[in-house]
Amino acid sequence: MIMNGTRAEWDEFYTRFPNAHFLQSGAWGDLKSRFGWKAVRVIEGESGAQLLFRLFPLGYSIAYLAKGPLSEDDAIYRQIDQVCRSNRAIFLKIEPDRFEGNGLLKTPFPDLRASKPIQPRRTVVVSLTGSEEDILGRMKQKTRYNIRLAEKKDVVVKPSSDVAEFHRMAQSTAQRDAFGVHTKAYYQAVYDLFHPAGACELLTAYYNDQPLAALFVLKQGENAYYLYGASYELERNRMPTYLIQWEAMRWAKQRGCSWYDLWGIPDLDEEELETQFQARQSHEGLWGVYRFKRGFGGEVRRSVGAWDKVYHTGLYRMYSWYLRFRGGQAD
Repeated sequence: MIMNGTRAEWDEFYTRFPNAHFLQSGAWGDLKSRFGWKAVRVIEGESGAQLLFRLFPLGYSIAYLAKGPLSEDDAIYRQIDQVCRSNRAIFLKIEPDRFEGNGLLKTPFPDLRASKPIQPRRTVVVSLTGSEEDILGRMKQKTRYNIRLAEKKDVVVKPSSDVAEFHRMAQSTAQRDAFGVHTKAYYQAVYDLFHPAGACELLTAYYNDQPLAALFVLKQGENAYYLYGASYELERNRMPTYLIQWEAMRWAKQRGCSWYDLWGIPDLDEEELETQFQARQSHEGLWGVYRFKRGFGGEVRRSVGAWDKVYHTGLYRMYSWYLRFRGGQAD
């Protein structure tokens, strides 16, 4: 067993799983380690897991296994359990990298509690198979029209390294749509950790050299992810947000990706989503987001969920109460 080995050891192991989720990458562990978490990587035979620990007073912590482990067996879960106990975890949240219909979570733990996932449970995944015309052909007619309109109205999408501009744009979006936003340092760390390896790009849409919209697209194996996005109110009639998504899909396809994950919509059955989205206001939760994302012709998928392995029942109840009082959960 290797526990909390070097980043190089983890990266070498991680490459054995080309379609593992990016939340299990060494770069993501390093990112979270810069912002209040501790990454611990465990390799046991042909299985491995990167756990994140948020430290609390008196030596306690909470543990999070995000979209892992890499290959499941009882041995890796026993090692995960040992690591959690040695870090005085109040509980471990397990959120496997699996959509519904692809099997259930199997662990040797007899007492898991179903819990709220940290990552969005439901998403829209766009197939990048076929030609670019094939991909466009699977989109809603209005979305195709808006992509072409942006091109005709002289919107240009280019790679950028201006993370400060993205952060200003994100702050504008947060004020307008009541979304959460990370610090500039956080976005800069994402760019610095993933971009040099070719795993991410910051794309920005311009009109007459004025930035209008931007997004981070990230790839791992055959999957690409729309990670963060933002836009100004300027020139919205030119539909820059449609063109920039299309260019992100083209970027992903050119790098061998087969899927583009639009990352987060309301957690409701597709039938309910389709019957309600037109009546819902754009500012109501993720309804405006769903109205936009559905147009790209993807498939609605839902993760199998998350489970908590509790080590300290009293502290777990206190923490759960705190989250309900705060109206959220740990970042």
